[in-house]
Formats: sequence, structure tokens, C-alpha cells
Amino acid sequence: MLQHRFIDSARQNPDKIAFIDRSTGRDVSYKQALLASLILARRFRKLERGRIGIMLPTSAGAALAIIGALMGGRTPVMINYSMGAEKNCRFAQQQCDFKVIVTTKALLEKIACEQLPEMIFIEDILAHLGGFEKAIALIKSKLPLSLLKRLTGSPDLDKPAVILFTSGSEREPKVVQLTQRNILSNIDAFTDMMDIRSLDNILAVLPYFHVFGLTINLWTPLCLGMTSITYASPLEFKTVAKIIKETKPELLVGTPLFLEGYVKQSKPGDFASIKLTVSGADKCPESLRVLYREKHDIEIFEGYGTTETSPVISANPRDRNKPGSIGIPLPGTEVKIEHLETCEPCGPGETGKILVKGEGVMKGYLNDLEESSLKIKSGWYDTGDLGYMDEDGYLWHQGRLKRFVKIGGEMISLVMVEEILNELTPEAVECCVVELPDAKRGSRIVAVTSEKIDRQEISKRLAAEIPKLALPKKYVTIAEFPRMGSGKTDFRRLTDLVHQLEDQTHTQV
Repeated sequence: MLQHRFIDSARQNPDKIAFIDRSTGRDVSYKQALLASLILARRFRKLERGRIGIMLPTSAGAALAIIGALMGGRTPVMINYSMGAEKNCRFAQQQCDFKVIVTTKALLEKIACEQLPEMIFIEDILAHLGGFEKAIALIKSKLPLSLLKRLTGSPDLDKPAVILFTSGSEREPKVVQLTQRNILSNIDAFTDMMDIRSLDNILAVLPYFHVFGLTINLWTPLCLGMTSITYASPLEFKTVAKIIKETKPELLVGTPLFLEGYVKQSKPGDFASIKLTVSGADKCPESLRVLYREKHDIEIFEGYGTTETSPVISANPRDRNKPGSIGIPLPGTEVKIEHLETCEPCGPGETGKILVKGEGVMKGYLNDLEESSLKIKSGWYDTGDLGYMDEDGYLWHQGRLKRFVKIGGEMISLVMVEEILNELTPEAVECCVVELPDAKRGSRIVAVTSEKIDRQEISKRLAAEIPKLALPKKYVTIAEFPRMGSGKTDFRRLTDLVHQLEDQTHTQV
């Protein structure tokens, strides 16, 4: 059990710092973390039944709330506050049947979210702890290890460990329930492949409502007895770069957007402590690899995963990195590439659907048998991604199936058009390609750039690189692309913005 692994770490290293919380300026030892988690477990048992909502920024307090929920026999439901927080709270309550949401007043103020009647505040709980409950927690913390573990959850690996929501970048979020077995198996396999036990501390700034942050930034260091250096906002690039320089983490894990932001705010020598850098959640561009090599002599190791797989499916081993690939499957994880139409296995180098099997794969979406049966068949989870396996067993990601469009009978990759567009435009210009309906052709491609470009010149150069059917029919400028909490582009919202711009143009005409 995750909470039992944490208890092992706390007992073995009671005085070691579990959290260096750079948002509050407080350090929390493993002994203090154990006491606080036991207190919160007791409180949560009185507040809620099966599930409890948690909407907290990455911090020691958020980590303690998650641990406390599990110790109290409650499943934490992680709520995305990066956009539409109030709507997400209501959606989570409706889908998962709970009322109480643990949050903080500072967060509500920052994101301009109304206080809901069911909300309780972590700062109020921690500020009003009674002597009796402190004493109870202290007594529990000193019980024999086997008894303490028995009081904080039965050793059932099939019990739910967390409820998360898919990003919703392409459609309404789906409700993913991951078990103890799912997350623990992922931690163990990823740790073994990447030799993480040799590292002592980690920069932990990814949001816990995202599976990448929850598994790799929260539970992995707690299970291994590492120190987590937390900060609430991964998008404050200058501050995070300064934190890296000052606190000297050995493990740096992030999305390409975050990793790029940090390295651009750094100077040579600032990242000298980092022994391993892992990129995930989105394709790592070659320009980012070059930047880390030239500035800090750091090699980026790219991995791949999904919410439904807890998350890591594959990664590049530290001794066998193949830049551009998304690595080899984790130990205990099977991957097969299946032909789009015939469903036959694909050979090396042949692109098809990426299917995954293993202990990290969820059992299904919560209360959605139909969607679960569509995505999981005979234990194989259909990622919705396209890719191929090379002769050496390395996976290469070719994009989301939903980011392919059929025009004139041909399958066109929006990602391919995007990548070439990025190569042809200045580095400061962000590019994206979206699909809009077309009465004659079924679909048409629209290019979106963050700054105005010479459209005629770019169109001419694009025509020399890609098929005529794949050429954007229109270019629009949107200064700031909408983002998911992980830093990925929110394609659904971006497409909506393009629709709105078109509607305004038609209205003006």
C-alpha cells in the first residue's frame, strides 16, 4: 500500500526532510509528515465517507492531505483547478458521489473561484489542532509497525488509491480510478528502469491532479524516502529556475513546456546538481535537447504514458537513450502495435495503434462501462495514440489518432504539419494546427500562430514540404494558447477560439 510504503520511509528516516516547501518556506521531516497525516486521517474519517475531494496546489500540505485521505480509508479525488475550478468541483462531486472538498483560501483567491459550501480549508485544520488529537497521533506513530499499518488501511492492492480526470483536451474528461496495485507497480518498474534509488531528492512542481505529478512527483519520492522540493506553480519559470539553483535537486521531471521555461531562465552551472532529467506528457522537441546539452551538458530522457496507465508506459533507459523515441516498455508492461483497419499486429517500423497491457493499466472508467469496454479489450488498453516499434524494441510516437484527419481519402497528421510549420517559423512563434468542418471536403486544416507571420511565404515553403491536401487553408493569430494543467496545449479550447474568430469575421462581413 502507498501509505504503508510512506510509513516505512518515515520510520527508517524520521529526521530526514520529506518536503522542502518553497511556497510556504517550511521544511517538513518524515516524522512530522507522519504525525500530520495521522491527524488528517482522523479528521477526514469524520468529514466524509468513501471519497473526498482535494483541490490543492503542489505543496507539503497537499501531499499530507492525500496521504491522510488514504490512511483514513478515503479515496482522494484530485480536482483540476487550472481552469474552470468551480465547474470541475461540481463535475467531480456529481461523477464521484462526495461532498467535502479540501482546499485553501489562498488558492481560491488566486484563481478567482467562489467558495462552495462543501469546502474546508487545510490551513484552518492545521491551525486549530487540539492537544488531544496531537497526543493520539503521537501514540499511533509509535505503535509497532504492523499494528500502525493495520490502522491505516488493509493490505488490499486492488483498493482504489486515487480518482483522476483525463485532460479533456479533445473531449469531456473521463473519470479514471487507479488502484494501489496500478500506482505501486508503475513506481517500482520506473524506479528500477531509471535507477532512481541512487538519487536523494527531486524537484516536485508538477500538479498532483495530473497523473505524472501524482505518481512521479508525490508517491515515488515518498516510497523511496527521498526529499521533495515543492513549489505551487510550475509556470513561474524564473522562480523555479532559482529554486533549482538554490536547493540542488538531483532528479528533474517535467513536460517539455516546463523544462524549456526553466532552462531559458538559467545560467551555466545552475543545474549542476541534476543527475537525471526526464521529459513526458508531450513530445520533446530536438531543440530542447540541444538547449540542455549546450547549456548544462544534460541529456533529456523521454518517456511516454497516459492517465489510464498510472502513467508510465515506456521510457529511455539511462544507459541506452535513443533521442526522439519514447523508449522501451517498462518491466512488466507489454506493448503491441495494431493495424488501424485489420487489427493485425504491425511489423517493425509499421505505424498502427499503440495498445498496452500490464499491472499499471486501470480496470476501467468509473461508472462508464460502455467507454471502458471500448478502450479495454482482453486486458489491452487502446491508448488512442499512433506509433511504431523499431528493430531494437523502441517506441516512436506518431501522434494522437484524434489528431489525424481524413481529407480526399488520405490520412493527414496534424502533428506532422505542426512540426514542419514550427521549423519554418521563428523560434519565438508558437504554432498549432486544428481541424474545422468543411461542407465540401469534410475537413479543412487551419494553422494557428502566436504571432503574425508572412503567410504567403510560409505557405510557399510548406508546399515544398508536405502534400497539397495537408496544406492549411487559413492562418489565424492567437497570442496566448490555452493550456492544460500539465502545460500541454488545450486543443479543444483552441479550436473553439478559432471557431469564434471565424464567427466574428462572418458577422462583420
